[in-house]
Amino acid sequence: MSSKWKKTAALLKDSNLSDYVPETVRMSNVSLRTLLKKYEMVYIKPVAGSFGIGVMRVKRTEEGYQFQVKERVRSFKDFDNMYRSILKNTNKKNYLVQKGIHLLKHNGRRFDLRVMAQYAPNRRWETTGIIGRVAAKNKIVTNFHSGGTIVTANRLLSGHTDAVEEKLTSLSKLGVTAGKAMQRAFPGVYVIGLDVALDKSLRPWILEVNTSPDPYIFRKHPKKSMFRKIMRYAKSYPKSRA
Repeated sequence: MSSKWKKTAALLKDSNLSDYVPETVRMSNVSLRTLLKKYEMVYIKPVAGSFGIGVMRVKRTEEGYQFQVKERVRSFKDFDNMYRSILKNTNKKNYLVQKGIHLLKHNGRRFDLRVMAQYAPNRRWETTGIIGRVAAKNKIVTNFHSGGTIVTANRLLSGHTDAVEEKLTSLSKLGVTAGKAMQRAFPGVYVIGLDVALDKSLRPWILEVNTSPDPYIFRKHPKKSMFRKIMRYAKSYPKSRA
């Protein structure tokens, strides 16, 4: 399941999850202009894609507009010129535009959390791991494959709250709820990776859900039993898995 749009739509249909999803629509000249006016900063991302490739950060400024792709920032005085430039960077792919969440930072760099939830051998959904991803310097995406650094969620959260365990427990519950919702929508799904951003009030936002998440980033977690459990559960998935 590669369509970010279909997966986002499945989350939005669930009343327990919809409030955690930033407003997300298909990108067009009108929708990008509308959400920029509404939120000032948005992210745009390809409908089909992975590893943060093609993601851009777009915002209104006092002088006009600007967007960033990888480390490059381009500024424009008017929207239409910027939009034409954005289209040149999309390689004719379909894109989504999403309300921008101002990520918390660790040592001056943005981070988000990957919440891994799996359909366990006991036929119940379980969150098996939560790990942090810190963006490389001057980059807008946190993905490990795009230069991000893996840091434990405890370390990242402890810089922003004393209630770390309470926050991790709530994120674990969110992972289970999302796993159930995705399996209802797509019966062949037995594992998900939620990319969760936390804003300044520590409210979680589901940026997207991956149905073929890379388990190997959890090899970098100091708690080695976490990765072993993830891989053990992975072996229990039905062979007919979609």
